[in-house]
Amino acid sequence: MIPADQSLSAAETSRYSRHLLLPEIGVPGQQKLKAASVLVVGCGGLGCPVLQYLAAAGVGTLGLLDFDTVDDSNLQRQVLYATADVGRPKALVAAEKLHAQNPFIALHTHQVHLSAANALELLAGYNLVVDCSDNFATRYLVNDACVVLGKPLVFGAIFKFEGQVSVFNYQNGPTYRCLHPVPPAPGESPSCAEIGVLGVLPGLVGTLQAAEVLKIILALGEVLSGRLLLLDVLGMRFQPIRFRAVAANQQLTALAADYAAFCGETADNEAKAPAPEISAEELKAWQASGRPLQLLDVREPHEYAQRNIGGHLIPLAQLPNKLAELRSDIPVVVHCASGRRSQQAAQLLLAHGHATVYSLRNGLADY
Repeated sequence: MIPADQSLSAAETSRYSRHLLLPEIGVPGQQKLKAASVLVVGCGGLGCPVLQYLAAAGVGTLGLLDFDTVDDSNLQRQVLYATADVGRPKALVAAEKLHAQNPFIALHTHQVHLSAANALELLAGYNLVVDCSDNFATRYLVNDACVVLGKPLVFGAIFKFEGQVSVFNYQNGPTYRCLHPVPPAPGESPSCAEIGVLGVLPGLVGTLQAAEVLKIILALGEVLSGRLLLLDVLGMRFQPIRFRAVAANQQLTALAADYAAFCGETADNEAKAPAPEISAEELKAWQASGRPLQLLDVREPHEYAQRNIGGHLIPLAQLPNKLAELRSDIPVVVHCASGRRSQQAAQLLLAHGHATVYSLRNGLADY
């Protein structure tokens, strides 16, 4: 994973000239960056700024781990992606954009679901790891894998208007488990899809994560080990909180068998099989036939106002509390903009007793 030749070409010397002017970095520091390999877990809101700044800084090898595809609801905050990228794999799109940004670095995509079965193998090839995930099972898994492998972990998290940044497992420092010995109960920490997030917040937090990565590689400044930096955007306040290492958390030698179970994620919360899909042509024929049908639109009100096909509007985040607005004995066709949110909604309806539910394939893009 580490290039054999760390010398800088004339083009690289020109590109990184503002780094080279800094006595704390200079040519030796830039060579350290070129030799470094960093795995970024999650190419979403946090992963985008992390990847962009690490690529621009000349980190020689970047790993992009994400199995998700670009959704139009991502574009408000995931600044690597454009409208034309909707439906494409995030890792591949991000790699294309980063290669265009800096052709001197190596980019490796991992379009897989991270699990206890593959985590150690995936993380082993990198010097350090950046956690840009959005769920607790992944955070505990990444932390434990870093402890087992002895790799520093740069952590970030966001919630509405607030963010957190810290560094775990750095020079025998505290781990994620030292800060969070047990995960929150299911439902106590809703996702961005459920409660929303200010678009610039992941940019701020991700940039701070990238700064910690560069400091670790360059051995500069005071790394956020043993400190959790809290960020409140509305008050524009930064508050560090110190926490101590727990020896038992630093001595893990193996991964847990089931991180979803550890975080209280029951079978109902885990990934479900895709709901049945219907094409735009099939839906139009159904509508023309006059057969009973409930058309459910799970987009946001502003999306509905721009264009709609007459469906009953219940945004996805509100659907669990508004199931009574739908009849369970009449078929339901759910749609969104691209088909991703409608899949989640269809699975929810099926789990709550609706006998016949379809998700509109590719959403309004095909209608």
